[in-house]
Amino acid sequence: MTDSAFWMMLITQVTVTAITAFFFVKVLRAPAKPEPDSYEDNDAE
Repeated sequence: MTDSAFWMMLITQVTVTAITAFFFVKVLRAPAKPEPDSYEDNDAE
């Protein structure tokens, strides 16, 4: 493997891992949306 191929592979893997980690953390830190209680909503008849 040439030096340029090694560095391209390494930079690509680090970039993909960083983007994946960024969005994974973003999803985990998102505030939970309140979900309506569908059972209570059905009792309103």
